[in-house]
Amino acid sequence: MLLLRRLAGAGRRRGLAGLASSSGSVAPREAADAVVVGAGVVGLAVARALAMAGREVVVVEAAPSFGTGTSSRNSEVIHAGIYYPPRSLKANLCVRGKEMLYKYCAERGIPHKRLGKLIVATGVAETAKLDMLLRNATENGVHDLQMMEGSQAMEMEPELRCLKALLSPSTGIVDSHSFMLSLLADAENLGTTISYNTAVIGGHVGYEGLELHISESKELQNHSVGSHVPPQLILLPKLLINSAGLSAVPLAKRFYGLDQAFVPTAYYARGCYFTLSQTKSPFSHLIYPLPEDGGIGVHVTLDLNGLVRFGPDVEWLDGAQEPMSCFLNKRGSPIVELVTSHAICVVEMDGPHTFDYSVNPNRCSRFYPVIRKYYPNLKDGSLEPGYSGIRPKLSGPGQPPSDFVIQGEDIHGIPGLVNLFGIESPGLTSSLAIAEHIVSRYL
Repeated sequence: MLLLRRLAGAGRRRGLAGLASSSGSVAPREAADAVVVGAGVVGLAVARALAMAGREVVVVEAAPSFGTGTSSRNSEVIHAGIYYPPRSLKANLCVRGKEMLYKYCAERGIPHKRLGKLIVATGVAETAKLDMLLRNATENGVHDLQMMEGSQAMEMEPELRCLKALLSPSTGIVDSHSFMLSLLADAENLGTTISYNTAVIGGHVGYEGLELHISESKELQNHSVGSHVPPQLILLPKLLINSAGLSAVPLAKRFYGLDQAFVPTAYYARGCYFTLSQTKSPFSHLIYPLPEDGGIGVHVTLDLNGLVRFGPDVEWLDGAQEPMSCFLNKRGSPIVELVTSHAICVVEMDGPHTFDYSVNPNRCSRFYPVIRKYYPNLKDGSLEPGYSGIRPKLSGPGQPPSDFVIQGEDIHGIPGLVNLFGIESPGLTSSLAIAEHIVSRYL
């Protein structure tokens, strides 16, 4: 069994007791120094930082590879730190993370570009909102923004139409897969063990401290809805980082001994992307409308090959009250290169609920009128389905956006447990800073 072999090997390297056979009625118990749940960009960044600090790290990931969830289903934008409330974690970690990410990419030769971004007002009522964003960004420590008239912006981008625009020169794009590969290599070179196809099915505070119940992901598919899934391994970590992304809140709900008053309600928003069929990009900068409920608007992003993407939109999904969540790895055609088709199974009392990553081609009818507000020359039939992502949110429709939640013993009272909730955008930009924050605060 791959999981037990990998962790048994890690145990032998560290002089720990050998693992018992998984065929026995009692799951073997294995001591561990630091365990990170989730091999997304934030989990990998945290694992790397912990290993650099001298910790012996094990990363468990339910999917067959790293970064298959939110980390690979986003705009791949390096954000400047414009939108977030001053002194919030999102603001502080985005600004710090942007600096760290550009430095890391430059040192490691990771593909990235500092393209710059134009946030545009297309109506008179929107121009005052740009002034508010400028003030907010300045308070966040972003001092390179430039307000410009529509004529100036349209001189920069002839296909653009707007009355006024805010230029963010430090916004950029990054090859998120290459970035995650580099983080993974750093962590593994420092002795980190990565175990894929490995699901965390629960845990609790036991007589030996934290206990984490582990099973191979495929075992979850062999059990009927509502049935008990026995662990194949119990890990006893000194430090546990819950960086499970979409499953972070459901995992915390299955961690007995954690006061559920500290576990927020989870909301999920799917965002679809459409690509532009024409080969030549009409823009050289990223183009963003003003923020909307649940997101920052259907914007124009470019990848490092010049492909133009529009998105994401916001589609609120059911599933805020799930008692259990797990990744079910389903084989299928890749939606885009490096992104394998997955489904998230939320096991509810009345049966499984699947979050669908497919993109309905008819959804483009909602994109055309929104995009044409700033790109009026968009031709009918030029949008093609791209991919979608699901954002783990802590606020629902019509509610103010929530901050990141990084929650340790100082908040919930359990030594060694750190929960990361609501790590959506700007999670990619903030990843190195989130890792730095955890090491400085909880080691």
